[in-house]
Amino acid sequence: MTMTDPLADMLTRIRNGQRANKRVVEAPASKMRARVLEVLKREGYIRGFEAAENDGKPVFRIELKYHEGEPVIRAISRVSKPGRRVYSSVKDLPRVRNGLGISIISTPKGVLSDAEARDANVGGEILCTVF
Repeated sequence: MTMTDPLADMLTRIRNGQRANKRVVEAPASKMRARVLEVLKREGYIRGFEAAENDGKPVFRIELKYHEGEPVIRAISRVSKPGRRVYSSVKDLPRVRNGLGISIISTPKGVLSDAEARDANVGGEILCTVF
């Protein structure tokens, strides 16, 4: 059976792993997931990730990050969904919690955080928000 929204599945695995205080979670590998994970790592929300294989299928092992026993990611949610895509121009990019969080945006210049998209002066599809 095919998955309708693979990115939402990965975000849910991260959310559930942090609630269970897991150190590492696994998610099936794809290019879009890799780009989102790179942004999360660059912004300091996860320790890192690595490509691996599980039963011959490519997966990402995502190392979750904690600060004094509390997860660094307090809230992570999907914005643009397969049933309702959400796009934004550069001047209308949302600020998450007054700049304390980030939005991850798919732009013509790649997958970027909202601050990087403002610096590059590009808009695009708002994939998710992280706080």
